[in-house]
Amino acid sequence: MPKERGHKVIVSNRKARHDYSILDTYEAGLVLVGTEVKSLREGRASLADAFATVDDGEVWLRNVHIPEYVQGTWTNHTPRRTRKLLLHRQEIEKLIGKTKESGLSLVPLSMYFKDGKVKVEIALAKGKKSYDKRQDIAKRDAQRTISRAMGRALKGRYND
Repeated sequence: MPKERGHKVIVSNRKARHDYSILDTYEAGLVLVGTEVKSLREGRASLADAFATVDDGEVWLRNVHIPEYVQGTWTNHTPRRTRKLLLHRQEIEKLIGKTKESGLSLVPLSMYFKDGKVKVEIALAKGKKSYDKRQDIAKRDAQRTISRAMGRALKGRYND
């Protein structure tokens, strides 16, 4: 069987980018059992309420929902079990220091296959307040209006 190459996104957490200010991102491996990988190959997973914690010098991914594999038997996994993340020791030490600061948390942004291995992109993030979210939405709308006006002007359909 030829080795798998490339980058295939399984699931991404779009709400995390809306609810948090992303300070730093890390790529981590994931310890999984066989039926979890098969279920992920079908593209079935949810990062909706997921978060990561640092316990006893290890990083754990919690509340990720990977549904049971349809053709699995008694060897099937539990959908919301805690899964271990694989990071370098220096990265873990850095995360321990940063998460001790107030208001910072670890949030998964996406889960993907990279050269046949399941990887998770986790972010060191700070929660946004509601007025920050409104400011971001206003900036995005203003940018969209500007780009539309520029597009019209370039096509010669600009109306005063």
